[in-house]
This record gives sequence, C-alpha cells and structure tokens, in this order.
Amino acid sequence: MSNLGIYLHIPFCVRKCDYCDFLSAPADKKTMESYIKALMREIELNRDRMARYTVDTVFIGGGTPSILDGKYICDVIRVLKSNCRMAENAEITIECNPGTVTEEKLRCYGDAGINRLSFGLQSANDSELKSIGRIHTYEEFLVSYGLAKQCGFDNINVDLMSALPRQSESSYKQTLEKIISLDPKHISAYSLIVEKGTKLYRRVENAKAKGENILPDEDAERKMYYMTKIMLEKAGYGRYEISNYSKFGFECKHNIGYWKRKEYLGFGIGAASLYKEKRYSNISDINLYIEEMLKEETSLDCIEENVQQLSRQEQMEEFMFLGLRMMSGVSVEEFEQQFGEKYSAVYGTISDKLIEKGLLVQDGDYIKLSERGIDISNYVMAEFMF
Repeated sequence: MSNLGIYLHIPFCVRKCDYCDFLSAPADKKTMESYIKALMREIELNRDRMARYTVDTVFIGGGTPSILDGKYICDVIRVLKSNCRMAENAEITIECNPGTVTEEKLRCYGDAGINRLSFGLQSANDSELKSIGRIHTYEEFLVSYGLAKQCGFDNINVDLMSALPRQSESSYKQTLEKIISLDPKHISAYSLIVEKGTKLYRRVENAKAKGENILPDEDAERKMYYMTKIMLEKAGYGRYEISNYSKFGFECKHNIGYWKRKEYLGFGIGAASLYKEKRYSNISDINLYIEEMLKEETSLDCIEENVQQLSRQEQMEEFMFLGLRMMSGVSVEEFEQQFGEKYSAVYGTISDKLIEKGLLVQDGDYIKLSERGIDISNYVMAEFMF
C-alpha cells in the first residue's frame, strides 16, 4: 500500500508579517469556526481518495495554526484519522509562532498525536524581528520553546532567516549561536525573499528611491549563507536539502515527500495537491470555500482549480528539479525504474555538460549538485526543463 502525505492549511494569523505573501490574514472567531467545519467537511469528502493509502505524514501549516484554540486542531486531526488509514508512526507537524502556544494547547497537540513542532523564529534579534513585522520577541520564543520541551516535544524545528533589513553578519552569527545552544533537532535556514506587493517590498523600494539600501548587499548575504552551512555542520546538523539541516534521523519526512514527488492531498484554501500525477489547488476565496463546503449537497469540483494532468515529460522534469534540492541528489536507477527509459538517453547530454562545468557530480548511482552547483541551483535545475 502506497504512502500519502496530508497538508492542512490554517490561513489565520494575528497580523500579517511585512514580508509575507502567503494566503493568510487575521479573522474573527465566527470565521475561524466556520472554516474549521468546512475543512473537516473537505476531509470527509476525500475519504475515497485516501482509502487506498496509508497516511504517513501530516503537516499543519498557515498562517499561524497555533493561534487557534487547541480543540479545533484536535477536532481536525480526529476527523482526519477517522477518514484515512493513519500510520502508527506517522510524522504529524504543526507550525507555531512564538507567544501563541500555551501548555493547554501543547498538551492537546500531544493527545491528538502531533509529534513535531515548527517554530517560526526567523531571528534572535528583536530589532530584526520588528523590521520584518514579526509580533514576537526572542524572549517569547524562549518561553514557548521551553514550554514545548516541558510538555514532551523533542522533535522541534526552528525557522531562521538571513539577509534581513539592517542585519549584519555579526548579528546573524549571534542568532545561529543562540539557536545552536538550544539544540533543536531541525533548523530551516532561508534567505529573505522580498516579494512584490508586500509591505517590506514597498519599504525597500521607497528606501531605494532615496538612495538607500536597507538590505545587506550580495557579498554579505553570501557570507551569511556560508556561515549557516559551516556553523550548523560543525554543531552536528546534517544538510539534507538546500535550506534544511537536522540531527541524524530528524529530517522532515513530509517535506522530503514533496521533493521526491510522493503523492499528497492538500486541504483548506489555496492548498495544493499531487494525486495520480495530477496537480491542482483549492480556491483561495475563504468565504466561497466555506459556503461550498458547508452546503448540504456539494462536491470537491466546486473548490478545485488549476488542474494539470502531468505529461510524462513533466513528470521527468519534476523528478529532476525537485530531487536535486536534496543533498543526496537523484537516483539514476530510480529514474529508470519509474519512467522505463535510460537516464543517459533522456538527460545524459545535459548531465555531462553540467558535470564538466563542475555544477553536478556523479556519486555512484546518484547525480547531485556540487558545492558550486548549490550556489546557482536555480540555473542548474532549469537546465532539466525541456
């Protein structure tokens, strides 16, 4: 029986961060309650799709799922478990913002089977947190982290960001040192991307108009990037994906499923799915989503859009550009078993060219990014798009 991943989208937050372009926003209690009911209805309507699978990973993301009363999260997990075959050792993650968890919520998470927490810290420097519109302080993170440990959570991820406004190499190093000293099992370290339409984008552009750059320059950003790798690996964290590090055995199974193209179903507004080589996403209008899901007679067709049945070529492309995000790379044997074609006949010329340029290396059965290839990974991956 094949495994299936589940993503549950909780689109609510206390306040939208300045850099955020995710599908999230504050909402009143009535909207939250209606949304949770609609989410549970969507899960029930997907019962037949989940019937032939064992669910081995669940990721509750947002938004800020931890702003909800713990009862709502427990209800959603209960309904999911009653409509699918859940693996006994399933990895179940919930995203939490510092300052939004309580002992009561954490105990509720544990009782529901949640066994992995992901804290969105971003920085241990309060002025840097303020510069990107985060609502918490580093002290609040420490309290939340300590409470999670006290409640028995050992598998904890901490999200960090580099290249923040006014951030220096020294302040970023201090953030890394502080988090390493806490010894979380997993650290996700990303470089800030300033997306158009966000508050931060407007602030950066306004500063540029005045002849000022509030972001670290390219050289400083690159140094922070290498600093992350050196310091985390020295502290015993293995880099298993371009932006993710973990202690041995604590890699995020759910995210690995995305990079290895495991089938998954996404529930909630804007949630994406990969099911039977078909990619699709849910509508992003929360009011329409709630209305459709709470009708007495409804169907999943009412909320699904952007449906794309992947061609064989597109499947091969995804196998390569998603798989190359992993430090282990892609398996030639697995490619040939999955697609019934010789890797050398499909991608041999491209691989040879990139190996000659020093951007890829072949390690036995695996093709993977070189250190230089990681630096320009977007270019390398684009080469595998026909």
